Amino acid sequence: MSIRTMIVDDEPLAVERLQMLCAREPRIALVGTANDGEAALRLVEALKPDLLLLDIAMPLLDGIGVARAISQMGIRPAIIFVTAFESFAVEAFDLAAVDYLLKPVAHDRLTRAVDRVEQALRSRDGEDGATPASAEPAPEWAEEFWVPHRSELVRIAADQIDRIEAERDYMRLHVGAHSYLLHQTISSLEERLDPQAFVRLHRSHIVRRPHIARLRHDGSGVWFAALADGNEIRIGRTYLANARAMTGR
Repeated sequence: MSIRTMIVDDEPLAVERLQMLCAREPRIALVGTANDGEAALRLVEALKPDLLLLDIAMPLLDGIGVARAISQMGIRPAIIFVTAFESFAVEAFDLAAVDYLLKPVAHDRLTRAVDRVEQALRSRDGEDGATPASAEPAPEWAEEFWVPHRSELVRIAADQIDRIEAERDYMRLHVGAHSYLLHQTISSLEERLDPQAFVRLHRSHIVRRPHIARLRHDGSGVWFAALADGNEIRIGRTYLANARAMTGR
């Protein structure tokens, strides 16, 4: 598959580096570059590329704005955000980005992203008997999260998360023996989680229901949730009704 690709970045050196990386990827056919968001929109309309390698931090119209505008144009290029900033990941994937690469981009990381683009384009076009992406209903609840880890973003399936712990403006996702930080508030994250799978037990804690082994109280009206990994969480009074609802009492 030849993927007609545009690069959008306001830094000439960043454009040059991406051009060199694209030259090493045989599936990519570079059709144009743009140095600002408004020029990018004009070229997208004229060239109708399959893929945008899109920077976020640009003057006037940034990459998030470009992606939003494209979604209203009836043109559906796949989008890979390429940025030096981790903090836009949630917005990026809310806009159905295929991937989110942190600068400087390594060749093997771009290759994995192009693999995802190829799969997405085949689904969109109905190849291999797949249902076109535009016909698939969007899931009601988040099925995955992309979190920064070292120099890349890691996909965490929602059903892999054991518990979530608030740490100021970040959420720590506990996945088995590992944990990852996601820049989001606990209230906004709670809204994205399936309430049949997750329960909030404290202002700082959300737990996947199967990870709760038992509930206990200390005799003075304070309840705790004992977890499968041996940890214990105090249940906040505000969220005690959530815990009781799990037991049907």
